[in-house]
Amino acid sequence: MTNDTLDPTAFLASKEVWFLTGSQGLYGEETLKQVADQSRAIADELAAASDVPVLLVWKPVLTDADAIRRTMLEANLDDSVIGVTAWMHTFSPAKMWIGGLDALRKPLLHLHTQANVALPWADIDFDFMNLNQAAHGDREFGYMQTRLGVPRKTVVGHVSDPRVQGQVGTWMRAAAGAAAMRSMKLARFGDNMRFVGVTEGDKTEAELAFGVQVNTWAVNELAEAVAAASETAIDELVAVYEAEYDVVPELRKGAERHQSLRDGAAIELGLRSFLEEGGFSAFTTNFEDLGALRQLPGLAVQRLMAEGYGFGAEGDWKTSVLVRAANVMGAGLPGGASLMEDYTYHLVPGEEKILGAHMLEVSPALTSGRVSLEVHELGIGGKDDPVRLVFSADPGPAVVVAMSDVRDRFRLTVNVVDVVEPDEDLPNLPVGRAVWKPRPSFPVSAEAWLTAGAAHHTVMSTAVGLEAFEDLARIVETELLVIDEDTRIRDFRHEVAWNAAYHRLARGL
Repeated sequence: MTNDTLDPTAFLASKEVWFLTGSQGLYGEETLKQVADQSRAIADELAAASDVPVLLVWKPVLTDADAIRRTMLEANLDDSVIGVTAWMHTFSPAKMWIGGLDALRKPLLHLHTQANVALPWADIDFDFMNLNQAAHGDREFGYMQTRLGVPRKTVVGHVSDPRVQGQVGTWMRAAAGAAAMRSMKLARFGDNMRFVGVTEGDKTEAELAFGVQVNTWAVNELAEAVAAASETAIDELVAVYEAEYDVVPELRKGAERHQSLRDGAAIELGLRSFLEEGGFSAFTTNFEDLGALRQLPGLAVQRLMAEGYGFGAEGDWKTSVLVRAANVMGAGLPGGASLMEDYTYHLVPGEEKILGAHMLEVSPALTSGRVSLEVHELGIGGKDDPVRLVFSADPGPAVVVAMSDVRDRFRLTVNVVDVVEPDEDLPNLPVGRAVWKPRPSFPVSAEAWLTAGAAHHTVMSTAVGLEAFEDLARIVETELLVIDEDTRIRDFRHEVAWNAAYHRLARGL
């Protein structure tokens, strides 16, 4: 991955989605010209929508099986193409699409729309009916997609409708997240935390399922890169810190703990150079294996996550994958994505809340407020006291999402939550944190989460919500369990059991 596409916004800008239109040759040249003109107008209107984050490229109308199949194969081979959108403007016999749909390896969105918003009742004649046949042309196409078992998203409505534009845009973001996973190289510095089950996982299966390459480097290779940071580069980065954050007095130049800040800056410089040189877009660390590093990476990890990198603590590469995907999906939107962990509870009946945090590594992308840069003792890891950014996440809607390895597949579990202000100040909690109310309620959410076997490490996303992760799960063909305002425990238990049977059958022998 090149440095210019590590940035999530640049990654989106480098990708495109093809707009395909189905028809057939028997309509004649004049009608097909009208189809092409109307198709291009629909594509242009959709492409101009503010909710559509990826370049939408119109392709000539498809009228025969050979052209359809060639187009799908070309989309497969073009790394800039993250998906295709298909609309049957007229009646496009679906058997023409069998070879193309079978060959397609990119995400598919079925757009069920038509050229006009309102029917011109007084002017409708059979020429109009002959031209505007999406109402049954798309149903023919939907049948064939279902017959072939093609995973796709279906969006219904006119492209002038903001709801339609938003659904298409969300699917594009999910397709970009999937593309980021397929091109992802993830560096694990050391192994995962000893004796912990949930941070384990099948890395070979992950590369097959998602495309992500997960490999390990000795932490002292990172330490060598940190040691190579120049004093001049450290000076410049410290100046950035002092401009961007409220640096506590003891860390400022000339103060007794300024060296801790310089050590944190050296870690950021070394970590950044290691990731850039290796083409990595995600990484993990582990406080049990710090080698020659002087302190546990905190500040560096927080800043890199805010720039778009994926991260998982304690060797948790699965969460690192999710953080990177969420960063790409949310590019350009308010909010952000971060490693998160359900840490402790407020259990006053009727007022239950979850306080989420981690030792150090929560992304400042979760807040729009001013952030404090501090140094505090960390009674774990056996190193110098680390520097870190301290803040509370902004209130608003969010999701927390976990990836678990459940032996024969991966499972995504999503809880829709509402981030709230802490009930009181937290003067003695020197970390980035978020407080939230889970939907539908704390007891139901927690029981469902435990029933799902969902991980204690998650990605919290305040930029994209449930729909984006539903689309992502569909694209990468991974099980998804949702905990939201409609969740009922009895039904949820049944869903977990039924899913187990379905996914084992779907895998075949």
